[in-house]
Amino acid sequence: MVETGTPETLPHIQKVIRETVAPSWLNSVQKNYGDAKAGSIKVDEWQTLNSVFLPIALITLWDDVSESGLLLKALHHTMALFQATIIACRYTTTAPRVQAFREYIDLWVQHLWTLIPGVARPNIHAIGHIYDFLLLFGPVLSWWCFPFERLIRVVQKINTNSHIGGRYSYSPKSQAYNCNVGVMESTMIERQTSAAG
Repeated sequence: MVETGTPETLPHIQKVIRETVAPSWLNSVQKNYGDAKAGSIKVDEWQTLNSVFLPIALITLWDDVSESGLLLKALHHTMALFQATIIACRYTTTAPRVQAFREYIDLWVQHLWTLIPGVARPNIHAIGHIYDFLLLFGPVLSWWCFPFERLIRVVQKINTNSHIGGRYSYSPKSQAYNCNVGVMESTMIERQTSAAG
């Protein structure tokens, strides 16, 4: 397995984030990315990190290291994934783009087991289906779930004062669901309406 995470890696990535002059329309990434204080990174920040800052950081960190070429192989491997991600996140889909996406993903998967032996994840299988989805449904932006993830994050931040909500039950006789709204739901509704007002 290739050792890619050295003590210098994260500080170098943070330095690249701080010092890279980016256009104003580009979503920002926290300058202290990776620190515990930075908190969770949002999906759009992941996209910016993977399409701009990480490629710059890894090229400047790994391109001149010659540990029998393993880090250079890891760099090419990582760049294939970044290129596939950039293609998948375009606003339009064309047949050549979809084909390029597939070639980059195939290259990434092919070298994955060489660089990280024994790795097996469901995501690796699932990523192969994105090619089919691009052909069937068009650009990823039209069918990804990030808006729902943002909504879930908003709901998770609502203060419920640790109150448990009502109960949902199914009545076979009336073939209907019964919902008794409890304290938690009331608290959430009050918080949401006060924040909206």
